[in-house]
Amino acid sequence: MFAFVVQRLVQAVIVMLTVAFIAFMLFQYVGNPVDNILGQDATPEQRQQLRSDLGLDQPFPVQFVRFVGNAVRGEFGLSLRQGRKVSSLIVERFPATLELAVGAALLALVIGLPMGVYAALRRGGFLSQFMMTVSLLGVSLPTFLIGILLILVFAVTFKWFPSFGRGQVTAIGPWTTGLLTADGWRHLVLPAVTLAVFQLALIMRLVRAEMLEVLRADYIKFARARGLPNRAVYFGHALKNTLVPVITITGLQLGSLIAFAIITETVFQWPGMGLLFIQAVTFADIPVMAAYLCLIALIFVVINLSVDLLYFLVDPRLRIEKSASAH
Repeated sequence: MFAFVVQRLVQAVIVMLTVAFIAFMLFQYVGNPVDNILGQDATPEQRQQLRSDLGLDQPFPVQFVRFVGNAVRGEFGLSLRQGRKVSSLIVERFPATLELAVGAALLALVIGLPMGVYAALRRGGFLSQFMMTVSLLGVSLPTFLIGILLILVFAVTFKWFPSFGRGQVTAIGPWTTGLLTADGWRHLVLPAVTLAVFQLALIMRLVRAEMLEVLRADYIKFARARGLPNRAVYFGHALKNTLVPVITITGLQLGSLIAFAIITETVFQWPGMGLLFIQAVTFADIPVMAAYLCLIALIFVVINLSVDLLYFLVDPRLRIEKSASAH
């Protein structure tokens, strides 16, 4: 187990260094930070002084090592658009994105898992066929269209939920959350549902397919031959073995929800990292883009490592294989 964790950590470090190199190249070949900060009317002396202050007159390897060292400390310089430290912008926006992504992931998992089990156990029924049809629409429709339709129906027509913003939030130290206010919950509903629709449909279809495959396995036939009730067969044996790929998809999709909540945050003007990244791309704000890229890579690395460790808890066959290979 220890060797497995060390191996994964080494892989994580390699991935992060690769992403850091890509982010560093943004500073080298996308835009000119000197022109962005000083403008076109600066004197050559001012330009040279700023290049020296930013370390741009140093050799390429020295600049990259300096960049990695600053990134480890969470320092990516100043935003070229807002003139504030990028780290403070990330701390300010990240709670909103995490709140939205976790809410969407829980919604997709809580609804998609039982729907997938039901669709597998009652695969010939009308309700099961209806759910599969709806899930196909959920996978096919683009996120921005789902968001616009939800706004049209529930915000414009019925006026049940607000159509933009995060609502009233509560500050807990540097962290802000809207989950402690009723207005925050009302603002969270529509963007969370929008972001969850694709994940819900994906989880439901995955659970159904895996459940059907597991139900055809020999050990399920033996369990039935022993006279075990259907509840024990379905939920004690079949569902437990179905959860292994579900954990993988759910873990990776959580990273995807955080990384690709850009469209949802733009549609609902949700003040998270996705909206910050869109604004950074529009204004060529390289420090913010580099910080966003490194943070998203770190989130995926942490989630992948967590998913790999959960495998050992859910599937004992992996522990046996690792033990056998070690001997």
